[in-house]
This record gives sequence, C-alpha cells and structure tokens, in this order.
Amino acid sequence: MNLLNELREALGASQVLVEGDMSAYEMDWRRRFPGRALAVVRPGNTAEVAAVVRLCATHGVSLVPQGGNTGLVGGSTPDASGTQVLLSLARLNKVRTIDAANLTMTVEAGCVLQTVQEAAAGAGLLFPLSLAAEGSCTIGGNLASNAGGTQVLRYGNARDLCLGLEVVTSAGEVWEGLSGLRKDNTGYDLRDLFIGSEGTLGVITAATLKLYPRPAARMTALAACDTLEAAVALLGLAQARLGPGLTGFELMNQFSLDLVRKHFPQLRQPLPPSPWTVLLELSDTESEAHARTMFEGLLEQALESELISDAAVAESLEQSHGLWHLRESIPLAQVEEGLNIKHDIALPVSRIPAFVAATDAALAAAFPGVRMVDFGHLGDGNLHYNVQAPEGVAAADFLREHEAAINHIVYDAVLAQGGSISAEHGIGQLKREELAERKSPVALGLMRAIKKALDPQGLMNPGRVL
Repeated sequence: MNLLNELREALGASQVLVEGDMSAYEMDWRRRFPGRALAVVRPGNTAEVAAVVRLCATHGVSLVPQGGNTGLVGGSTPDASGTQVLLSLARLNKVRTIDAANLTMTVEAGCVLQTVQEAAAGAGLLFPLSLAAEGSCTIGGNLASNAGGTQVLRYGNARDLCLGLEVVTSAGEVWEGLSGLRKDNTGYDLRDLFIGSEGTLGVITAATLKLYPRPAARMTALAACDTLEAAVALLGLAQARLGPGLTGFELMNQFSLDLVRKHFPQLRQPLPPSPWTVLLELSDTESEAHARTMFEGLLEQALESELISDAAVAESLEQSHGLWHLRESIPLAQVEEGLNIKHDIALPVSRIPAFVAATDAALAAAFPGVRMVDFGHLGDGNLHYNVQAPEGVAAADFLREHEAAINHIVYDAVLAQGGSISAEHGIGQLKREELAERKSPVALGLMRAIKKALDPQGLMNPGRVL
C-alpha cells in the first residue's frame, strides 16, 4: 500500500509496525475494546507527527493518537476494521525546558507523568498532578482526557495545570502555542479546545505546565466515619481549618478496602473496618511542627464532634506512602475480583450522601446481592461508583447481561442530582451513546460544529466522544 511505504520513508521502516504482537497498542487497559490497526507508527518529533497526519489526510485514512494506553473508556485503541493508523506518541518523551523563575516546564506529550514529577522535583519544585497510573500514563494523554487524580481539590485538573500547547492539526499544520503566560487575552482560548478533546480535534505534541514550590511538610492520615454525611461534614471542617493546605481528601467504603484486604493481605491497614474511611493530606509551607499542630487539632475536633470514630496519622514518609498505596490499590483489587461496572461520576459534594443512599437501594432491589465499590475524590465531588457482581456470580456474565440496566439506574440518579456521567476518565467509546442521550442538544450541536471546523474530513480519532 502506498501509504505504508510513504510512512516508512517519513519515519524509517523500524518505526512503522505492521506485523507481530501489537496487543500492547491494540488492546485497552481494561481489555474491553480490542482492535486491529493498519499500522502502528512511532514518530520521534513534532515534524514527524505532522508528516504522518498529512499523509493520512492525503490518503483519507483515520488516525488514533495514543499515549500510555491507560485510559478506561476505550479512547485510544483502534477499531476492528484494520484500516486505522495508530499514532503512538511514546518517543516524544523529552523534558524541553524548566523555567524555575516562571514556575513552568515544557515537556513533550510522550513524557510519562512520573518522569515529569521527578524532573520538577529535581529542580526543587512540584508538579502536582498525581494518579494511580502515573508510572505509565503520559502527559499528552493526561491533557487529552483532562485527567483529575488525587490533588484536584487544591491544584485542579490537568486543564488547570497547563498554560500552553503545541498541537498538530488535522491538516498536518503545527500550532505553536507553548506560552508560559498566565495572562493572555488575545482571542479564543485554543488551548482549552484541545484539552479534554480525546484526540478528536488534533494531536497534542508538547505542553507548558505549571509548577509550584514544594511544601515544607506533609501530613497524612486515615479517619473512620460511621456515615457518609459525617465524611462530608469532616471535609467542611478540614477546609475551614486547613484552607488551601488541604491537598487530599479521598473516600473509601468498607467493601473497597475489604477487597484490598482480601487480595493484598500484605498491605497493612491501620484502622479496623468502618462503613467509610477518609484519607486526608495536609501540605504545609512552614514546617513539620506547624503542620502536625494543625493536623492534630483538626482530628481532635473531629473526634470531639463525633464526625470520626478513629484515626491513624502517618509518622513517616514511608507510612504516608503506605496509606496512599491502600487507596491506589482499590482498582487493582477490583481487577483481581473480576470484571466490574465502572462509573466515574461527578456530583455536588452536598448531594453525594443522598445519591449513594438512593442508588445503593435501587441497585440492591434490582440486583440482589450486588456489591458496591464506592471510593474516590470526595474533596472535588468525584466518586468512582463501581458495581461488582454478587458473590458466586460470574463477573463477565453479570457485566454482559446487566451493564446497560445498571448504567441506566446510576446515570438517571446522577443527572437527577445535578451531576455528570464523566468526571475525569472522559467519554471515549464507552460513554459515547450515553453522552448523545444525556447531553444538552445545544451543547452537542456546538461540539459537532467544533469537530467539523477543526477536522472536516473526520479522520481524527473518529467514533470517540461524538
């Protein structure tokens, strides 16, 4: 085929993969959306990305951009047609510059998130985006999906941590928008069009990111709550007492930690089982002594007010990592337990208790014995409201037979409470039909108009989002 020969000429034959085991590129992390690519191409710089896009546009062949392939909604794997080119950004992995005075760094899209964090730390600074997949997900994918993570409460989503982008458009042109400016009021904000667009409008090849001074001290604790209402009240108390120093507030129900206890018994859990457990983190700019005084004062007041029944404060960095590891092991424990029906939802924090109570009851009535894995980022209203099959029921069969009905119950309840069906994972293939059904027709019309304007041939990651 002429396209394959032209791709080999542009990139070198070794960077155009057409045979052998390509499952690492063609299968998503959850193993729900297997595909087959015409070729996997691995450009090494922005000019080569642009050349690939131009060649595909000339031949009318669609492109699927891919970063670390850690997404959960099937947004970065090819379809089964064998006609799409998978564009891997893995070789665009350089940290281009760090501007300490401006508190920014410019990195290429294929940089692994952990590498970016370590580069910032090497300069004595902090890049605060943090999520469970940080050892393999990439900045391009983080921005394309507007990733959230565990510190959105203080620092915001990936969108809030990005000041500028370099993007290859659907025509193969390069928009050089790598501004390190915090104020630039010169027309439409093109950056925000591409962030969160899941590769459907263009290919992010580099980004200028915000950095922050590293905190002088961090304090981490687990706290046990008898009710979800108490956990929400604890959040309000923590915000009032700690202010912007509150950088983490994670929620875990008893069954989610029971799964960790079952599948990873080597991980120490310092508190006995409780209906709800909260993980709190304080980042302090003064000193460890100051941080400890504030943190212990908060927990003492919470105990006196009966918002919590028990607490365990990490006494070392190792213990702090251990507490976070418990939280981050919940998705892995779910994998060990079997396929599950995931819901990445956002709700006003005030409405989360009512949502959980009503939806738990509705699911239990419709599917007796169903097990709820509720955890997530309570501080920013993002709940991972996952449904595990009843004990003894084949997980794959349960998902195949009941996913649509369960989604209907959950998403109806989410919208009734003024929430969103996707908080941080995106839409991809998984929620495309749900979006079409539940998004405002006006909003969908505007989105389609943007897609048509920026990708008139419809070749950029087609079939995702819209």
